Amino acid sequence: MRIGVLTSGGDCPGLNAVIRSVVHRAVADHGDEVIGFRDGWKGLLECDYLKLDLDAVSGILARGGTILGSSRVQPSHLRDGVERARGHLEELGLDAVIPIGGEGTLKAARLMSDGGLPIVGVPKTIDNDIAVTDVTFGFDTAVGVATDALDRLKTTAESHQRVLVVEVMGRHTGWIALTSGMAAGAHAIVVPERPFDIEELARRVAERFAAGKRFAIVVAAEGAKPAPGTMAFDEGGKDIYGHERFAGIARQLSIELEQRLGKEARPVILGHVQRGGTPTAYDRVLATRFGWHAVEAVHRGEFGKMTALRGTDIMMVPLAEAVETLKTVPAERYAEAECVL
Repeated sequence: MRIGVLTSGGDCPGLNAVIRSVVHRAVADHGDEVIGFRDGWKGLLECDYLKLDLDAVSGILARGGTILGSSRVQPSHLRDGVERARGHLEELGLDAVIPIGGEGTLKAARLMSDGGLPIVGVPKTIDNDIAVTDVTFGFDTAVGVATDALDRLKTTAESHQRVLVVEVMGRHTGWIALTSGMAAGAHAIVVPERPFDIEELARRVAERFAAGKRFAIVVAAEGAKPAPGTMAFDEGGKDIYGHERFAGIARQLSIELEQRLGKEARPVILGHVQRGGTPTAYDRVLATRFGWHAVEAVHRGEFGKMTALRGTDIMMVPLAEAVETLKTVPAERYAEAECVL
């Protein structure tokens, strides 16, 4: 068989591990040929690719980023490009394409699949917000980076008797904020799923100082927002892909807390450092398993599906299910976090 692979959307630790696994399973075990499209769906639409053999993926298991590159393509270009993509598959003699990506990539994968293209998806996102899989690779690495940063920030916050508001990634879901905040023993966590009450938050931090503590750490997912009407808040705009541009919750929240508490408060934005660098052992293994099972699905002709972790098993689930809804932080998980803050 001849298989194409691409990586799309934001980069994520573990992408190279999937690429390597796909090539090893396809080439070494099945005698297939594999090509990689450069810069995601853009490469497929422009027929820009390179050959992927065992030498091409040697040594990439522990590398962050993606050797294929990534980009975002406007939805209208994808909708208009289904026939062009079909023509390129026929021209290249491809039996299947394995796109690796998050929510937007999987929606594009479903679009291509509904258009008749042989697609097997692999989910990735540091946000861990794909509903049909227990975990996505990249999440464990991002949480580890955020937790390490929080541990380090505690010492400087205590030295200067400050409130530090640490902003982590999470547009629509607060899994990184919740998990890293719990792991590092943060003193408050705010997530997109639950608009926060600024008075309650300020009171919690004030009580900590009143009890003789010298600092406080607040973890905020980038998409967190105050309850309507409780504080001035800049919503930001949207980019050309329809994604919300955030105006900086850490900056706005630190200003508000400083005014209310009379304590120095500073924002710390971790940003893209959470995406980069070496993936953890867990993410390498999960990414490798996803790649292995994606190739097996191609050989079984299970198109229109994607890999998913259920318990300890890798399952194949329909792409249509994968893009129905996001996996958000449930109320009970937030309640668990509140008990240990």
